[in-house]
Amino acid sequence: MKSKILLFPAFIATSFFANAQSTSKTYAITGKANNSFFWADIKQVDIATGKVVKTLFEADKTPFKTVSLDKNTDVNTAKSITTNPIGLGVAACALDVLHNRLYFAPMHFSEIRYLDLNKADANFTTVKSKVIASPDEAIYQLEENQLTRMVIAPDGYGYALTNDGNHLIRFSTAKKPIVQDLGSVIDAAENNGLSIHNKCSSWGGDMVADAFGKLVIVAASHNVFIVDVTTRVATFKGAISGLPANFTTNGAAVDNDGFMVVSSANIFDCLYKVDIKNLVAVKVPSTELPFNASDLANGNFLLQKEADELGKFTLNKLPSPFAIISDAKVFPNPVTGSSFQVLFTGQENGKYTIILTDLAGRLLQSQVVSISKATQTATFIMANIQAKGTYVVNVLNNSKQIAFTEKVIIN
Repeated sequence: MKSKILLFPAFIATSFFANAQSTSKTYAITGKANNSFFWADIKQVDIATGKVVKTLFEADKTPFKTVSLDKNTDVNTAKSITTNPIGLGVAACALDVLHNRLYFAPMHFSEIRYLDLNKADANFTTVKSKVIASPDEAIYQLEENQLTRMVIAPDGYGYALTNDGNHLIRFSTAKKPIVQDLGSVIDAAENNGLSIHNKCSSWGGDMVADAFGKLVIVAASHNVFIVDVTTRVATFKGAISGLPANFTTNGAAVDNDGFMVVSSANIFDCLYKVDIKNLVAVKVPSTELPFNASDLANGNFLLQKEADELGKFTLNKLPSPFAIISDAKVFPNPVTGSSFQVLFTGQENGKYTIILTDLAGRLLQSQVVSISKATQTATFIMANIQAKGTYVVNVLNNSKQIAFTEKVIIN
């Protein structure tokens, strides 16, 4: 399938989003006070404190205006927009920082819409109707075809995923939007039978993106999958621990410190922040009245600090990967887990940067370590590497000069 080209370069979008990381506002789709399972109110929230900052839209109460960019909008869709742009509730939304829009997909309708956050009043636009064809022209979508996960990724595209994982939708945010069905997400071989398509283990939840372009799917069951957009392969990372048993993970966003914050749609409880490296959750301290939320969205990305660190190095600044080959200093090699050790021996004391690249020299991840002994080992945790193969470990000293380099095989 041929990919459409963005109207602005990806590197501009990435730079813009990185700069917005510390100031991005967070939005939530919450339940009604008298109907907690009708997720139809849009609120700006502070995920650091659990506070509702303001309400932007209340279903059946807030006046609104609507418009459609889709000429093929049918009578049923047009009626649902003019009656209530939220439809029968929302379980997927994403913040477009560049245009200041909150994109969302109404449940039971195969549509993508957005709320224009630049305007004081509520203005909704339908981008695309019938994103996924309904069987026999049914008005409502089947449960498996409902879009329940959505995010705007660093490449500037929006991504949405159906409950059953059989439709990964990509959409542009340009004036003339392009909506594509990229196809089904594929289970990685190492998932050992835990499928992203399974209703009990993997439906519902939300989606965030990391700064390296991967999609992170958080199912309602607490299971987490990492999806490579290029291959559409979903790798099971693990299950979030530390959450109450009745806390379904329905909303997810990234806070300014790089933690993933999750919310529940089914119970009124505090927010929990999750360390993506070990998937351990801790409650966000709050004195605010807790709210339930079917979805959270902001412009932050996981692993942004790591990406920023890598951005300090360019290919023309790094020496040739194989210019200096020392005795083996990386072990175990091949690597069979999610980390490896780097041996520092005879090096001067100070800070060193361990950089992992592929064979083409593309920077994948970095980590700064402090060396204070004649012989010392440092643990390098691979937070963003799923593919098996041969990689290169470069170690730079405090002057950004290469100390040693070594090939490593990851199994």
